Amino acid sequence: MDLNRLRSAGGRRARDLAARARLNTHRLATYRPRSELVLPSTEVARAAVPAVDVHNHLGRWLTGGHAWLAGDVGALLARMDELNLATVVNLDGRFGDELERNLDRYDRAHPGRFLTFAHVDWSRLLEGPRGVAAMVEQVRAAARAGAGGLKVWKDLGLLLRDERGRLVRPDDERLGDVFEAAGEAGLPVLVHIGDPPAFFRPVDRRNERLEELTLHPDWSWHGKGVPDHAQLQDCFDHLVGAHPGTTFIGAHVAGWAENLQWVSAALDRHPNLVVDTGARLAELGRQPRAAAAFIARHADRVLWGSDSFPFDTEAVRRWFRVLETADEAFDYGPEPDQGRWTVSGLALTPEQLSAVYRDNARRVVPALTR
Repeated sequence: MDLNRLRSAGGRRARDLAARARLNTHRLATYRPRSELVLPSTEVARAAVPAVDVHNHLGRWLTGGHAWLAGDVGALLARMDELNLATVVNLDGRFGDELERNLDRYDRAHPGRFLTFAHVDWSRLLEGPRGVAAMVEQVRAAARAGAGGLKVWKDLGLLLRDERGRLVRPDDERLGDVFEAAGEAGLPVLVHIGDPPAFFRPVDRRNERLEELTLHPDWSWHGKGVPDHAQLQDCFDHLVGAHPGTTFIGAHVAGWAENLQWVSAALDRHPNLVVDTGARLAELGRQPRAAAAFIARHADRVLWGSDSFPFDTEAVRRWFRVLETADEAFDYGPEPDQGRWTVSGLALTPEQLSAVYRDNARRVVPALTR
């Protein structure tokens, strides 16, 4: 390299370093770029068919028992009518008296408009075989009371520990009778397994959800001595395979909306598995061709759920736009907070929309048709 070229290269490097220094003065937390794309925007006010939201929260469980997430049931029903929602599934039934209160407030007061799923008190496992028998009876009692299914949260695998201090995983053989009882009672089991894979990775510059995890550091599982994301997915896969007589609903696209190939293979392996879309609009919408192909391949195995709580009309309408239109590159929320990407519509066919919005849920959850 001659002297002039060497000087030129040195000058470019100096300018690059200066530019990078200027870039470092801009704070990512306040960076909110406005897209210059000019694209069609389609408003979808109502679902294409009377829809069933199979994943929502209306009870008091997530408020620590202090308040109902749907404070005014009449107002909620009016919004459901506005959105063309036939039924909302309430996953907050819990057990015992709390289940009865949820059933009284929603299912019994408004038949056909709400369907409540029960829980099981997994802490009874500490009581040994007697506690397992008590959990089996909780399942049977929930079915007798009119619950539409069983909800399993991520505490199995991440939080609940047995009498020896070991984490209890969803596929723990000691819990097998509980899942068998659900199948015998005709109750589908909706399982929330783990969390998004980014929550298990180091919270650093390579984590695509860095900002979200910085705002909510307690959401990170990295370095906390729990199974990693892939291990939990394997536990879920093993659980479904171990109980072929029980129908499982894999919440949040079976826990791995970022890897639809894995979910598709799990659906192929397990005829007793279906998935819901709850709270995964951002993940599905950023891969519209892959998501549309996934739904086309498994058109009878995908159930729509919004997981929008407290119930948000505009958040639900964003789901309609993603599922029903071919719009491109729009925000997945008023303030996109999961990652710095946009979403695009999947443009599902009318037949696929009917299946995903309503028909699959009514087939998979028998109580929806009673």
